[in-house]
Amino acid sequence: MSSIANKQVLITGASSGIGKALCLQYAELGCHVFACGRNEQRLASLVDQNSLIEPLIFDITNKAEVDTVFASLDKLDLVILNAGDCEYIDDALQFDSPLFERIIKTNLISVGYMLEAAIPLLEKNSQLALVSSSVTYLPLQRAEAYGASKAGMSYLAKSLSLDLKPHGIHVSLVEPGFVKTPLTDKNNFKMPFLISAEQAAVRIVQGLAQKHAVIHFPKRFTLILKMLGCLPFGLWQKLAVRTIKK
Repeated sequence: MSSIANKQVLITGASSGIGKALCLQYAELGCHVFACGRNEQRLASLVDQNSLIEPLIFDITNKAEVDTVFASLDKLDLVILNAGDCEYIDDALQFDSPLFERIIKTNLISVGYMLEAAIPLLEKNSQLALVSSSVTYLPLQRAEAYGASKAGMSYLAKSLSLDLKPHGIHVSLVEPGFVKTPLTDKNNFKMPFLISAEQAAVRIVQGLAQKHAVIHFPKRFTLILKMLGCLPFGLWQKLAVRTIKK
């Protein structure tokens, strides 16, 4: 970990949750951290905790704002695209297209804005991480928008890893299980193996230090999902529908 000191690290979604925890942990390791978010007050509190954190206040869904902020940046050693949102389709018979559009733009389209701006600042031996979700391992009820956005991000990360590897840029895909954040605090269902944002950040920092292609946790949960994802879809569909009826 000592080799990471003095690195230039940019993290989106830094106002709370995993992003906030990542900013603090990388700053403690001696990195210069660019903390990206929309909430100026929350980002200022991060600076109060560690002077190595520099706030960048902009909306990732606004391409003009993204381009303006990145025009002032130089070289980056690590970019973690962590910002995202979650909303559920409560009634598929009354499909909510504005909700679907919001989630796809926040979780996927905005990643394209960030990649266009950030990749030119990544040099040889740099790293790029995209934070997706373990929801991609199998289809779940009400997750049409969120799951589709994260499935797109997972494919994007894996495809990027092939194209950027020859240029010395290592790409990692992060697929967490349930992590206690302001986002998951809104969930009204049980979240098995829930971990804290700080615990999640430790796993991400360690996984990126070892340049893992895929970082998923907690494994006692993600491995269960992976096994369920190996079932024939028809069987999983019956199990899932039976669960809804209960």
